[in-house]
Amino acid sequence: MTKTYEISWKNYSLKLGSRTCVMGIINVTPDSFSDGGRFLSLKDAVAHGEKLALEHADILDVGGESTRPFSDPVSAEEEIRRVVPVIEELAKRVNIPISVDTTKAVVAKKALDAGASIINDVSAFRVDPDMAGIAAEYKTPVILMHMLKTPKTMQKAPVYNNLIAEISGFLENAVQYAVDQGIERSKIIIDPGIGFGKTFSHNFEIIKHLDQFNALNAPILIGPSRKAFIRNALKHESVKDIGRGKHVVEIGTQAAIAASIFNGAHIIRTHNVANTCATAKIIDAVKNA
Repeated sequence: MTKTYEISWKNYSLKLGSRTCVMGIINVTPDSFSDGGRFLSLKDAVAHGEKLALEHADILDVGGESTRPFSDPVSAEEEIRRVVPVIEELAKRVNIPISVDTTKAVVAKKALDAGASIINDVSAFRVDPDMAGIAAEYKTPVILMHMLKTPKTMQKAPVYNNLIAEISGFLENAVQYAVDQGIERSKIIIDPGIGFGKTFSHNFEIIKHLDQFNALNAPILIGPSRKAFIRNALKHESVKDIGRGKHVVEIGTQAAIAASIFNGAHIIRTHNVANTCATAKIIDAVKNA
């Protein structure tokens, strides 16, 4: 049985557990693995965000720095230039919370001032120690993710002695650190980090055993959308990779999402909000029957 939680802040409230929350991705980057370059202009990014909101996204997640495997970091100034105008404009147009996907405190602060109200930090405060203070000051929910090493190095032969235990231990420490820095326990969301320093088999194992992260007493976010472990499982053995835009990849993504929800996910981060909402509605109905 999926644990239930309620996160309330500002004018927002998320009830998690009985109904799966869907987070729509807006990558304002030239090099993200799935949709890099598609929403670089302010007009295109805002239009995409409005579309995701109309498709019943519960959260919009705006990011200005790619965290795909082997990606290079960008400067805080460039990240601010990419994300702040998008967040500022979307905040005027949608009535759902906007998350900023960043590891930099200065970017998070600018984004929060522009209208964002959630911090999604894939480094779990390890890149910038000032991030926790910003989250505490603004009393905003935070998403803390497990990642082995950095995006540049995370996929270089990742090894674990006990995958679930090691990720759980990392997240437990990250949660405690956040609390010690003044962040309310009820505003912390955890993410085991599908694709971030994991082999293909590791990702399937995480989904299979997702319910074990319930022991951390925090809502669980997971983001399998269009990732390489799905494409690898679906491709013919004679093919090196299959295109991320292939219809079969979306089918595989929805299968991974369904399994994740059934095993305890509270929030799904996805490129295709409409399909994910449909999947979540059916799986939620089965779980609640």
